[in-house]
Amino acid sequence: MKKPLIGLTLDYEIEKTYSKFPWYAIRENYFNSISYMGGIGIGIPHDNNNIKSLIDKLDGLIITGGNFDIDPNIFGVSKIHKSVNLKRNRTNYELAITKSMLKKNKPVLGICGGEQLINVLYKGTLIQHIPDEISFPLEHEQKNPRNEAGHEVEIHKNTKLYSIVSSKKLKVNSAHHQSIKKAGKGLIINAISSDGVIEGIEDPKKNFCIGVQWHPEFFINNGDKKLIKYFIQSC
Repeated sequence: MKKPLIGLTLDYEIEKTYSKFPWYAIRENYFNSISYMGGIGIGIPHDNNNIKSLIDKLDGLIITGGNFDIDPNIFGVSKIHKSVNLKRNRTNYELAITKSMLKKNKPVLGICGGEQLINVLYKGTLIQHIPDEISFPLEHEQKNPRNEAGHEVEIHKNTKLYSIVSSKKLKVNSAHHQSIKKAGKGLIINAISSDGVIEGIEDPKKNFCIGVQWHPEFFINNGDKKLIKYFIQSC
């Protein structure tokens, strides 16, 4: 049986910690989680010229998280919060390849910033800095290690995510200061935290288009494993 080929978007760094020249970065467990569930993961560079050729070869796409934020101008906000860290080339590439994959109805999973990117692609908006807009927020940038749970999320019934994880609640990790403000056109909210922060979205009309604010590649709970497994099986 052919193993599905999964593209993983890469973070882009210019800090000279690894090299004196710009470099790509991604955590190992993204690849490990895919391999464990029967897929093959490959990192994809930010090359807009080869998107068409690439998506013909890919069976699925994971838009990863990273040390960056989406430019608020894309969702109609001119004022940029002081905490926002932009990587415009990465964002523009991810918007382009995600749009192309969804146009072919190929499976797309957005993780953390990837969930936010899906929402913006669907003309949704974002909260630029949670502590400034949410009253009494949970600690969404958890201080404990990322391979441990930070808080709980409620999974909405009658969603694809609920049918996959088979649970009303999941204990998840949390590593973000932004979140979805308004869900994009055609998207439904599938998960939320107790402070009202949107933790997941999906497009019910697509084969597989789900975004989650946490990092299921850490396999913190059984729901994480079920989500990655279902994604791979959909490819």
